[in-house]
Amino acid sequence: MKKIFNFSVLALLFMSVLSCSSDDDITIVESDSAPVLISPEDGSSIVLTEDLADNPALTLVWDHSVYTVDTEIDYTIEMAVSGTDFAAPAVAGTTNTKVYSLNVAELNTIAIGLGLEPFEQGSVDVRVTSSLGDNADLAMVSNVISLNITPYVTIEPEDPQLFFVGAPQAYYGLNAWDNTTAIPMRYIGDGTTMVFEAYVKVGAADGFKFIGVQGSWDDGNYGTVGGAQDGNLENSGGSSDIKVAETDGDGFYYVWVDLDNLQYQSVKMDWGIIGSATANGWDGETAMTYDFENNKYTIAATLAEGEMKFRSSNTGNFIAGDAWKFNVGNSDPMVTYNPGAPNFSVSAGSYNIEFSLDLVGTATVSGL
Repeated sequence: MKKIFNFSVLALLFMSVLSCSSDDDITIVESDSAPVLISPEDGSSIVLTEDLADNPALTLVWDHSVYTVDTEIDYTIEMAVSGTDFAAPAVAGTTNTKVYSLNVAELNTIAIGLGLEPFEQGSVDVRVTSSLGDNADLAMVSNVISLNITPYVTIEPEDPQLFFVGAPQAYYGLNAWDNTTAIPMRYIGDGTTMVFEAYVKVGAADGFKFIGVQGSWDDGNYGTVGGAQDGNLENSGGSSDIKVAETDGDGFYYVWVDLDNLQYQSVKMDWGIIGSATANGWDGETAMTYDFENNKYTIAATLAEGEMKFRSSNTGNFIAGDAWKFNVGNSDPMVTYNPGAPNFSVSAGSYNIEFSLDLVGTATVSGL
């Protein structure tokens, strides 16, 4: 009799045999024992200092986890506020070794991120979790240790201070010579130098001084030496009043002070308009009129289509040897620090322009 074979059945039988053979080679990996943190000691205290930001702060050491097969193990270090049962942990790092270190800056970032108060001791729980593979399989969690950590925050240094006190305070709604309301000057030093400025209206007979602290004559009392109005200062209760307007009279003055060298300079400002839109072009300012009572400069001018700025070239020449040192453009109101500010663009026509500066040199312009 002729035999007929069903090749589909044979193929299935062959595949079944192969499958059984492969099953014999499957390796089952099981967790055996969790990692054990052994260093540092539970309850250790760490005080973090910004000056040592790159120095080592914490080194964690643990006994390795044990799995039934010798394989590479991943460790994740977690920290959480003590007593929260790791409800919102921060991952401090991951490694394949049994040691993990953090420097001062790294540990401080974690502590602040967990909500610990700067410069106060707070408690943090630490644990290590072991796992296998990208999916963190067969995770095992170590014992928990607590650390007492005192973090820090970076405190930006405050600018030095100097205050203007004297008769001109009365022009600004204050009591003359009231040191409790002495006017803050603008600090223009480089962080190491003690240089200040103020833009202030001063009467011909007005005197003033500089003090280091509002409300006190004892922490800096800077005036002239024996009443000489020569640009020199002394820090003494016996110093005399500074009178910058005795020669040039009532007006709006720029006052510059260098405490490092105990010197001051001042100049009565002559603001005007300058540019292609103005009568004198870019060759020189068209003077504005200063209104002492209202503390503002004004001008009624017919302008051409073009560009313009405000400038006090006498101030720039006297203080810095640069006619353009004190100018106001259309983007930066600080008159002293951006001579390259864009020009004002104007259309041809008649204008009534007003210009004023506050005590630290911020400009207000209207009428353009």
